[in-house]
Amino acid sequence: MEQETKELRKAGLKVTHPRMRILQIFEDEEAHHLTAEDIYKRLLAHQEDIGLATVYRVLTQFEAAGIVVKHNFEGGQAVYELDRGKHHDHMIDVDSGKVIEFVSEEIERLQHEIAARHGYVIEDHSLVLYVRPKKGHK
Repeated sequence: MEQETKELRKAGLKVTHPRMRILQIFEDEEAHHLTAEDIYKRLLAHQEDIGLATVYRVLTQFEAAGIVVKHNFEGGQAVYELDRGKHHDHMIDVDSGKVIEFVSEEIERLQHEIAARHGYVIEDHSLVLYVRPKKGHK
């Protein structure tokens, strides 16, 4: 609880029950990528009286404050994850919708080389690979 309180205050947000609970869900959750509906269902499962509109409002505030990052992966709902400050890329399993995070120094290096070759410097980027399990691998 103390960590969540510090994070909210550092972001300039008042410590409210909905904000605390939603932040706790992100920190307790094994799945790093959650939709607003995922969060709402978890709140309902714990008999929390926090509506879906409030969940969306809090997520928007968290995104503006840099607490969460919003992703709009193709063909799916917006998903949110805590902004841990470490860059990573994503793979989306097109069959299951599972989101896999990965880091590749080689891909990062190549992206910078390609940008430089064209006379640019990368300010920011997002890489999403849409994948399907190989036959025989699950």
